[in-house]
Amino acid sequence: MSRTGQTGGAASDAVDGLEQLLLDPTRLTIVSLVSATTWCEFAFVRDHAHLRDSALSKQLTTLGNAELVEIRKGYVGKRPRTWVRATAVGRERLRAHLAALQQIADRAEQAAAARPDTEADAGAGAQQPHTG
Repeated sequence: MSRTGQTGGAASDAVDGLEQLLLDPTRLTIVSLVSATTWCEFAFVRDHAHLRDSALSKQLTTLGNAELVEIRKGYVGKRPRTWVRATAVGRERLRAHLAALQQIADRAEQAAAARPDTEADAGAGAQQPHTG
């Protein structure tokens, strides 16, 4: 059984690559943002993820505890600053998560393409409007 609780099989291959923490759109956004840079200021992540300080702080704690991101605190002049970056593990787990999502989408597209009658099924049984 996988860490997601699924049993083996073709469909679970993609599920096995899913990172549970990144199923949340907010955390996925944060890790994606910080993976694209070396270090990001807290304010940059907050503004681009459209979060409040407290919400971002909570998410960063969760991601930091899972070792997906690293947080560094310091000062610029006398002003406190917080910087964030993805860890090497975080970048790899993001890559695997995105690959698993792509695999799920590809399989769905292939399944739909294998059923040429799908469009016909949608219209079957529906009555056509009577004109005249």
